Amino acid sequence: MKYNLLGNTGLKVSELCLGTMTFGTRGGRFGAISGVDQAGADALLKRSVEAGINFIDTANVYTEGQSEEITGQAIRNLGLKRDDLVLATKVRGKMGDGPNDAGLTRKHIMAQAEASLKRLNTDYLDLYQTHSFDPLTPWEETLRALDDLVRQGKVRYIGASNVAAWQLQKALDTSHYQHLEKYASLQAYYTLAGRDLERELVPLLLAEKVGLMVWSPLAGGFLSGKYTRENEKGDGRRSNFDFPPVNKDRAFDIIDKLKPLAEAKGSTVAALALAWLLHQPVVSTVIIGAKKMEQLDDNLTAVDVQFTPEELQQLDAVSKLAPEYPGWMLDFTKGDRQA
Repeated sequence: MKYNLLGNTGLKVSELCLGTMTFGTRGGRFGAISGVDQAGADALLKRSVEAGINFIDTANVYTEGQSEEITGQAIRNLGLKRDDLVLATKVRGKMGDGPNDAGLTRKHIMAQAEASLKRLNTDYLDLYQTHSFDPLTPWEETLRALDDLVRQGKVRYIGASNVAAWQLQKALDTSHYQHLEKYASLQAYYTLAGRDLERELVPLLLAEKVGLMVWSPLAGGFLSGKYTRENEKGDGRRSNFDFPPVNKDRAFDIIDKLKPLAEAKGSTVAALALAWLLHQPVVSTVIIGAKKMEQLDDNLTAVDVQFTPEELQQLDAVSKLAPEYPGWMLDFTKGDRQA
């Protein structure tokens, strides 16, 4: 297991991060993904830590807060030292029926930070992330509330998730000019089957030194190896929860390329899909989640997969984005200004 710096900080996080969206049995909006009870969570966390993972990601909305509760209890059950872990959670989603029970207002952030600390049974959060954009709340209000949490010692670093490049840049600029804590990371969807991030966000992350945490690296299980052209529905959770959206024809082309590579390496389609992300310079950590131990064990093997330059080129060719403006124009004009 390798450890990478999280953005422009000195914080080292494992290249694989344990995601806990599967933890909990209350159902809720993401009920099709969850279902792991306390004993199962204990076992998955134990195996992850033994493999060198020090980074755990959850959110208040996962199974209506139960994921945080189970995560915190698993840490205690296993006798893990809190300071050895990098614990991350998120805020924004609807956590009640009231008009102020969602969003990125000062009121909601402060209330949910306290609630998450209680559910996780910890006195600080290593990374507190805004779970998406709130069009009703000014960036100044959101960032000042997060800055206050850092100053109070309840949060160590702050991160964003699921935002457009212009939104992230506006937030970074607001922090700069208002002398507020800056986002250290972005948690975003990125996979061989969905490389949209590369159009605007990847150049921004590299330029501003913001770390990238990848969610759903297997495209909602589509790159798990369960799905083929002959068995498009598979037997995974996509049969009940077809998310995130995937161009399936294109994804099958990618799977067709991954299968022989996996066989040649004595590996799996899923492990190679994860390993491709670990070879991308912009990636700080890849979030893996599992319901079963064999899934986790297979994902963990991704850290040992190596690609030749030719293999990476093959995967790039089969999965690359179609040219869009202004990207193709920028490529056309940059030839006379190469370093």
